[in-house]
Amino acid sequence: MISIWVPFSACAYFVGSIPFGKLIAKRAGGFDITTRGSGNIGATNVARELGFKWGLLTLTLDILKGFVPVFCFSYFSSPHSPGYNYEIAVVALSALLGHQFSLFQRFRGGKGVATALGIYLGISEFTLFSCLIGIIIFIITVYKWNFVSLGSLVSASIIPIMLLLFGESYVIVFMSGVITGLIYTKHNDNIIRLIKGEERKWRQVESTQ
Repeated sequence: MISIWVPFSACAYFVGSIPFGKLIAKRAGGFDITTRGSGNIGATNVARELGFKWGLLTLTLDILKGFVPVFCFSYFSSPHSPGYNYEIAVVALSALLGHQFSLFQRFRGGKGVATALGIYLGISEFTLFSCLIGIIIFIITVYKWNFVSLGSLVSASIIPIMLLLFGESYVIVFMSGVITGLIYTKHNDNIIRLIKGEERKWRQVESTQ
């Protein structure tokens, strides 16, 4: 008998692979978002190139890509069963990997911040609280330094620490560390531009539209 986490992981990867940002830009703007701006399919690039409401829609759908698989898995399985934390971690990472290495994008994809947010919202109260702290830190960082990428990187770094302090299981803390590592890997170009002082500012872009 196949364990329930196997089909859930496969479905999570498939759902995570759906490039909502690209589909929205094609439908609403008639262009390929991967050829505009940063070339990323995430909410930030969609908002810059197509408008705030479309960026918000992309953000919402990308969050749901992480939230729905882990929430459904937790609903249909027992949190008290042996190996539950390992199984939900695999389901969660499958959703993130689907977004970052999309089946429909020749294994290319987004940065994973919004999908990671959805994952944290759906796992437990500890990841929820840690996520809320991460969102606050993200907002403060972006407001002060005007870089979405910097806010994403800082908040992604904080969440595993918060989970550890809250006493979350080591499996979930490790999963969070993997998520942070994957987000940093996908932000490699942004990190280089930040160091060189060449990163694109958020409010500056907004003021020119």
